[in-house]
Amino acid sequence: MTKKLPEFLRTYFWDVDFDKLDMDAYPKYVLSRILEYGNEKAVRWMKKNYTKDDVADVLFRLRSVSPKSANFWSVIYDIDRKKVLCLQKHYLEIRKMHWPY
Repeated sequence: MTKKLPEFLRTYFWDVDFDKLDMDAYPKYVLSRILEYGNEKAVRWMKKNYTKDDVADVLFRLRSVSPKSANFWSVIYDIDRKKVLCLQKHYLEIRKMHWPY
């Protein structure tokens, strides 16, 4: 059985069929969107449904979260910034080559 996301999160998943999105099947995708774009209500929902380890896993494995958001969440959840993928020096240098701002 699929575990549906609450309707108020629909705005964060503009590029997929929201009605078919399963929070248990795609936890990293759901978390990355909330970490990057979520408002206060979305974050409260995230904290009730996912653990610190789930958040850390997203930050350690995905580059879809911006460095600014990743830095914020690493402070909030007391996660080692040295392990956050999008904060690695190599990634930041590549990013500046494409977007020098």
